[in-house]
Amino acid sequence: MKSGAEPRTSLVVRGSGLFDRIDYRPIETPEEKDCLYLMRYRAYLHGGLILPSESQRVSDLYDDAPNAWTFGIYVDGELCSSLRIHVLTSECRMSFATELFGDVLHPRLDRGEVFIDPGRFVADPEKAQRFPELPYVTLRLAYLACEYFNADTGLALVRAEHQAFYRRIFLHETIAEPRSFPNVLKKVALMASDFRALREQVLTRFPIMRSSAFERRMLFERSSERLPVIDLPEFTFERATMVPRA
Repeated sequence: MKSGAEPRTSLVVRGSGLFDRIDYRPIETPEEKDCLYLMRYRAYLHGGLILPSESQRVSDLYDDAPNAWTFGIYVDGELCSSLRIHVLTSECRMSFATELFGDVLHPRLDRGEVFIDPGRFVADPEKAQRFPELPYVTLRLAYLACEYFNADTGLALVRAEHQAFYRRIFLHETIAEPRSFPNVLKKVALMASDFRALREQVLTRFPIMRSSAFERRMLFERSSERLPVIDLPEFTFERATMVPRA
């Protein structure tokens, strides 16, 4: 076995052990947002990505973008991690990815491509040690978004030390070299994968990425849809519980 490679059995079950204990919840109330911004601060400070600040909070203008969905991942009722997902189309392009790599992405958006751009992936430092599966169950949301919004491409802004993870799980490739991220001390590269071409490979290797149409609707449907939705065939694998939007 190659150095650093994961056993086949580990690839299949990775992340599934937490599924009976997690909720995916949209972050909406002022109290939920404050808890999230504090967790971001702790995670970024712990990772050496930011300098200490008096506010001890991390937020940005994209948190309230119309094409953004921000989720908290709760284990046994405790907030453990979070992910913000942007849906990028020719009509709605607001995200850090287009801010940093507009020269790469805007021409493709002009041609009508749809991107899923997951960002602000953070985990509580202490809980990340307790639950090593958190990256899998958290980034699963981005894969479900690709299904729900019928995306052409999944994106990721990734630091050098995490690129191997995205290659292994989502079969991402680097399409633009590292650039400086606003108010962050480390640069990020732009990674991407062709969702439709690689979907079956990812689902075969990581069955936890499967979902049902019902689960995807509970996560991403809004009372007034801003983006076109094409539902894909249902899958039978669904164990995580969801909290719908009001």
